[in-house]
Amino acid sequence: MIDAQTYDLGADDRRDTALGALAGVWDPELGLDIVALGLVYDVRVRGDCVEIDMTLTTPGCPVSEQLPGEAERAVRAALPEAEVVVDVVWDPPWTPERLSPLALEQLGFTPRR
Repeated sequence: MIDAQTYDLGADDRRDTALGALAGVWDPELGLDIVALGLVYDVRVRGDCVEIDMTLTTPGCPVSEQLPGEAERAVRAALPEAEVVVDVVWDPPWTPERLSPLALEQLGFTPRR
């Protein structure tokens, strides 16, 4: 049984809102959003804090300074009452297998059979 005292009923909605905001952040080199690219590893809501683990395609990515800040601003705009923390993580490393089916199609990849 879920303890109503500790379970935050709005957390799922805030997580969905955060993911929607992140889907509006585009990688300027690839022309796709960071969710479709598989750069968003996790979104956690803890009380009034939204924590985002994201990565970049490579450590030397030309937009390494830009994308995390854009992600943070997008979620802050969507959830102005929340504290937003974006952590850039490198483990596990990003690979093309993280691309969504739409991203694969738009980049001209065909799925392995």
